[in-house]
Amino acid sequence: MCGVSSQSLLEWYRTHARILPWRRATRDPYHVLVSEFMLQQTQVDRVVPRFESFVERFPTFESLAGASEEEVLTEWSGLGYYRRARMLHRLAQEVAKRPAGLPRRVGELVKLPGIGPYTAAAVASLAFGEAEPVLDGNVMRVGARVLATETAPRSSEGRRLLERWILGLMKGEFPGEVNEALMELGATVCTPAEPGCHLCPFVAECGAKELGRQEDFPAPRRRRATECLRWAAACVVDDEGSWFVRRVDEGPILRGLWLPPLIEIAEGADPVKAASRLVPFGTMSSPKLGDAVRHNITHRRIDVIPVRFQAPRTEPPSDAWRWVRPKSPGVPTSSLLAKLVDALPDF
Repeated sequence: MCGVSSQSLLEWYRTHARILPWRRATRDPYHVLVSEFMLQQTQVDRVVPRFESFVERFPTFESLAGASEEEVLTEWSGLGYYRRARMLHRLAQEVAKRPAGLPRRVGELVKLPGIGPYTAAAVASLAFGEAEPVLDGNVMRVGARVLATETAPRSSEGRRLLERWILGLMKGEFPGEVNEALMELGATVCTPAEPGCHLCPFVAECGAKELGRQEDFPAPRRRRATECLRWAAACVVDDEGSWFVRRVDEGPILRGLWLPPLIEIAEGADPVKAASRLVPFGTMSSPKLGDAVRHNITHRRIDVIPVRFQAPRTEPPSDAWRWVRPKSPGVPTSSLLAKLVDALPDF
């Protein structure tokens, strides 16, 4: 059965796979690694243009290693989850020191900064042809449905079950292509809701399809509780439309990015009063409130209330402050900046 399954799977993949810039006939390990970092918690359509720009700016481990963190974060702008960019930068610096370059095996890859078991398996299989199953959410869903297993795929037992099944598919085939085909199948056909079973190469042997319970597999995972926050943003704008921003050097999120000064406020607190304390100079016009914007970061749901002040351009008090054009800031920033610009009334 496994031989027939893998043959059908790969025939489907070779016919229907999306054309993506990191999928080349000859797989570049650096491109594989960059794409895997970018694809963590980010949709493919958002990654494609950023990937192409990133590898054009930093085409090798050595060029990435030699860049400053600010240059890397600027090129990453728009993808979010900036910790990934910092870890990729550190990883490149480590690889650039190694005479042999990037390791081929999972056991060595996981010793590098920012590489866990999933990324290690992806790089080992996709770039180097190692028989290492890659268990992302899409692959887990495909496997759980084909096997009709009630075992949670993220549990130790569930992972072992799926890995045995995938290793069976890899016999006599290129392991990386099997992994990529399973990921593609889960992303485009075996979707969480309303899967396209009539298009699936596993349709004749899918246990969930036979039971008529495709959407019952895998069992829903327990999600982390959402943390709700409320922030005020001091949005200082000069007569030419430049914004006064500061580099975030503290806290677990947004660190290293340039944004209007932000402060957490309690429900019912006055955002104008809070925002007025954030800017290191006076001589500002009467503030104007904009509509609150929603910004989500992992498990955090943040309502940000923008308070706009008109002010003359003043020399920044330190290197941690700058005047920037919001449409082309030239520094690493977050999509939150664009949301704040859109939310504020014009003077």
